[in-house]
Formats: sequence, C-alpha cells, structure tokens
Amino acid sequence: MRGGKLVAVAAALVLAACQGEVQAPTAVERPPPAVAMRGVDLANDASDVLNELQTSRLNFVARYYRHPTSRWPALSRGEAQRLSSLGVNIVALWEWHSADPAYFSYGSGYADAVMASDQARRVGQPKDTAIYFAVDFNARGPALDAVRQYFRGVAAGLAAAGGGRPLYRAGVYGSGAVCDAVKRSGLAQYSWLSNSSAWSGSLGYNAWNIRQSGRFPSLSFSHDADEAKDDYGGFRITAAASAAPTARPPDTVQAAAR
Repeated sequence: MRGGKLVAVAAALVLAACQGEVQAPTAVERPPPAVAMRGVDLANDASDVLNELQTSRLNFVARYYRHPTSRWPALSRGEAQRLSSLGVNIVALWEWHSADPAYFSYGSGYADAVMASDQARRVGQPKDTAIYFAVDFNARGPALDAVRQYFRGVAAGLAAAGGGRPLYRAGVYGSGAVCDAVKRSGLAQYSWLSNSSAWSGSLGYNAWNIRQSGRFPSLSFSHDADEAKDDYGGFRITAAASAAPTARPPDTVQAAAR
C-alpha cells in the first residue's frame, strides 16, 4: 500500500507539472485584409463627369493617349489637372488599332511608344509611372509572337523618346496569355487584365496589377469598372489648384453674372 501511495503522489506531481506548463493560447495579430482599389476607364474626357467622380470614392481613373488622327479625345494636361485635384490617381493607356492582329510589329510598337511618351510629357506625367499599351484581341500562336515583337518595339521607342533611358514604364493590357507572355519576357512591368474572360489564359491569370470588370451600377456615365492592387503605375500631376469641379460650366456662370 505504501508503494502504491508513493506512485500515486508521484503521478499527481507529474500531472500538476504538466498542467503548469500548458500556456493559454496567444492572440496572433493578423494583417488587415488587402483593400482593393477601385477605378474606371473612360473613352471620353472625364472633365464632363467630375462632380460624379468626386462623390464616387474611386481611387483612380484611366484615360487614353491617342494617335493624332483618332476620333476619340486623348488625355490632356487640363483634364489631368482636374482629376488630380479630386485626389484620384490617373492611369495612362495607349490604344491605336489595338484590335487588329495585323497591326502588331516592332515598328508599330516603336512608333506608338514615341508618340505615347511625347503625350505623357506634355500632360506632365511623372517619370517612372506607367503607360499601358492595349492588345484588344485574343492573341494566340503567331499573333502572340507578333505582340512580343510589338512590345520589343515599345521598349526601344520609350528608350529613344527618353534620350536613351525610358521616362516611363511599360504596361500591357490584354488577355491573361498576353499579359503573362509580355510580362514574363521582361517587356512590361505592369499588366492589366481585360474583362474578356473567354480569351486565352484569362481565367487563371492572377499576376495582374489592374483587372477590368463590368461597370459600377451607381455611375451614370459610360465606363468600364476596374480594380487594382499594390503598385499599378498610377500618378497625379502637381499645380492643379484651379481644377475643382463646378456645378455649372464657366460660361453659364459668367452669363448669370451679367
């Protein structure tokens, strides 16, 4: 019996020691979930919808640089100032014959990059921000090879326009396959995934900086909705003091004053 008591006492001591070593679980601080940045891309001058943009809580507005013969308005310095005054970022995108597979070549990429870089400088776009170049069709096989050649031309054109060093970083807009091929080749630093989810490689592509979707139902004007993550190459320009949106056009205000 005495030996049994000693065994029981020893077991109790061991159990108490083990219980003493058990610590309450420590709270693990989890990082806050990443907040997606919301934006829109517009074919027309955003100056016409500044009041609505101001109340929309968007993080960025994407606008286009254009060929001089395009029927669509290009981003201007005045428009960039007005957008910057709202506290939203601007994303620049070059689009010209982007839906025509036959257009894509080294030479066309070079020419587009020179024109885009020139327009960016005139707008006041800061150095080392992005200019995306659009590939607006489902490029596969030989067409994808032509797209790579186009972006080799873009790289050379941006460098030439900057006097040997590119002033701006290249981005690619297109399908998942296009974004992946161009970015993996080191020919673009940013990728913008098109909303055309049926295009090659789009459903499984997650390395995007911007992703296009449908539209925001709360906005009345024509647009595409977008979301962005991390660094996506957006910018604002300085000296935008006189760019606040107005309830009425300036000529209407002047007429009322008379």
